[in-house]
Amino acid sequence: MSSTARQMHMGVFVLGTGNHSAGWRWEGAATSHLQLPVMQEIARVAERGKFDLLFISDSMVMEPTDHPSFLCRFEPTTLITALAATTTHIGLGATVSTSFNEPYNVARVFGSIDHLSGGRAAWNVVTTSNPKAALNYNRAEHIEHELRYERAQEFVDVVRGLWDCWEDGAIVADKATGQYVDAEKVRPLDHKGRFFQVKGPLNMARCPQGHPVIIQAGGSPSGLELAARTADVVFSVVQELGPAKAAYADLKGRMAKFGRTPEEIAVLPGVMPIIGATDAEARAKLAKLQSWITPTNAVTLVASRIGYDVSGYPLDGPVPPPPKSEGGRTFHQVLYDMAKRENMTLRDLYNLTAAARGHWVVCGTPAKIADTLEEWFVEQAADGFNILPAYFPGAFAEFVDQVVPLLQQRGLYRRDYEGTTLRDHFGLDPVPAPMARRHAVGAE
Repeated sequence: MSSTARQMHMGVFVLGTGNHSAGWRWEGAATSHLQLPVMQEIARVAERGKFDLLFISDSMVMEPTDHPSFLCRFEPTTLITALAATTTHIGLGATVSTSFNEPYNVARVFGSIDHLSGGRAAWNVVTTSNPKAALNYNRAEHIEHELRYERAQEFVDVVRGLWDCWEDGAIVADKATGQYVDAEKVRPLDHKGRFFQVKGPLNMARCPQGHPVIIQAGGSPSGLELAARTADVVFSVVQELGPAKAAYADLKGRMAKFGRTPEEIAVLPGVMPIIGATDAEARAKLAKLQSWITPTNAVTLVASRIGYDVSGYPLDGPVPPPPKSEGGRTFHQVLYDMAKRENMTLRDLYNLTAAARGHWVVCGTPAKIADTLEEWFVEQAADGFNILPAYFPGAFAEFVDQVVPLLQQRGLYRRDYEGTTLRDHFGLDPVPAPMARRHAVGAE
């Protein structure tokens, strides 16, 4: 682990049409999530801002009423592989579901990306909350929530085990003797578990990072346990400082039982910054974006986030209580609890959801936004932030060019990259090969 002073980490959540569902309508904004030049420009801005991570989400379902970027999009691992060729430092993260894939394939894909990028790959582990996804994968119904997380625990263990099948220096490539691989340094996995049987090894040498970085975002108790045991980075959904501090402490407090220290996970709440020269100008920007949202579209967004249909309820009435759901529970719980606590109407809730899909919105001058992020960081509600620009590239460039320099001046954020891998950026050591780990334990 790095011994340097604590500094913020930054990720950017990339949706080509903008994270605001109407962001694509802003003058000069990108209107597609399916154009490589758009993605390359976003990556250039991220590297100019010395960001740790560029992140691409995914969805297993397409609905006509979805956010525009969900309607037509690149498969994320394909996209970050392309971006690896035109970037030099930024980490590249992609979502791949444990419910609709096999560990061997996932281990190979992210191992390949880690090699191709020189150690900058990250896997966002999700179990997929939308029950309709099962219909696209030869299933009549989705796996029950707790079972999905039990499967995910084993899935991650198998992937990490496959990454560990090769020791350092296994490739000899001795032209004089003709030996290419030291067979003593490559072993099968021979995994036999409840959900998976995987022989191994991978047909790939050990990754530059040892293991690519693992991201997790689940907020249910099962999701938090998975994160505390396996994640290097956690994306959180928060709205207020107090609950954010409590959630941060809860997650960090779960790590000791897995033999981990709090510094081994970076918690990055999602935040949409709306920036103006004055607070009034920033509020006007947000109001303009909100004016493009129809109640029908916004109610659909609310339903997708809180997991139940609210279309039959009055917009100016209270938010109806949720039924029992097997879907994702993070947004569901945060949004409903906030609505109940603040006596929000359904209209209030859909305005919030339409703005940032349930994430936190910070609206104001660059200094005000820097002050707010500093407060959350210093108060240990966050280790940094996953920035959700309302539209690209303009809103993202504003944050990089106007807010980042203020954080740098305050000594809260790097002025340049100090390493070449994503683990370097997060202050994490490379994951040692199994033989090196055994030797380290034996030396203690």
